[in-house]
Amino acid sequence: MPNNNQTALHAGLHRGIAELGLSVDSDTEQKLIDYLQLLVKWNKVYNLTAIRDPQQMVSYHLLDSLAVLPHLQAGRWLDVGCGAGLPGLVLAICRPDWSVTLLDSNSKKTGFVQQAIIELGLHNAQVRCARVEDVDASQKYSGIISRAFTELGDFLRVTRHLMADDGHWVAMKGLPDKELPGVPKDCTVLKIIPLKVPGLDAARCLVIAKPGEPHD
Repeated sequence: MPNNNQTALHAGLHRGIAELGLSVDSDTEQKLIDYLQLLVKWNKVYNLTAIRDPQQMVSYHLLDSLAVLPHLQAGRWLDVGCGAGLPGLVLAICRPDWSVTLLDSNSKKTGFVQQAIIELGLHNAQVRCARVEDVDASQKYSGIISRAFTELGDFLRVTRHLMADDGHWVAMKGLPDKELPGVPKDCTVLKIIPLKVPGLDAARCLVIAKPGEPHD
C-alpha cells in the first residue's frame, strides 16, 4: 500500500481513537493498521468483507470494534461468528493480557484469521473452525461477543453451554428492539448501551446480557 495511503489510514485511526476517548499506544495503532492491510490484501482473493475501501474499513471495522472496549472486562473471551476477525482480533491486539478465541464455521475466514494471528504475533489469540453448537463445553468463557452472527435470542441460546455462570454476553447491534422479545427466559438483558462510532453514520449499540432469570 503506498505510503500516502498508509499515512491517511494512520490519521483516520488516530483521530477516531481520540474521539472514542481511548488510550492506545503507537505500537498498538501500528498493529491495527498491519491487520487492516492484511485484510485488504486477502480480501482481493477471498472476499472476506464487502467493504473494499481501506479508509472505510478504518471506521466500519477497526473503530466499530474499538468502540466496545470501554464496556468489556478482562477475562477469557469468545468471538462467535468472527468472520475476518472482528471484533476478536482487535480485542486481542489492544488487550494482550486477555485470552481471545475466535470461532467461525467458514474455513476461508478462519484461515485468514490464523494467518493474521501468526503475522501479528498475537500469543493471546487462537482460532477454531467449527459450528458453535459443536464446541465442547468443558471450558467456559467469562465473555462471549458477536458482531454479525445472528439474532440476539439465537446468539444467547446457541452459546449458553459455553458461558460461565458469572459471565456476560455482548452483542454488537444496530437497533435491537425487535430482537429483545426473543431473549430466552434463562437469560437477562442487563443494559443496552448506545455507541457513537467515528465515521460510521449508522445506529450502533451494545446489548449486555447474563445467564439467569430476571428478578422482580
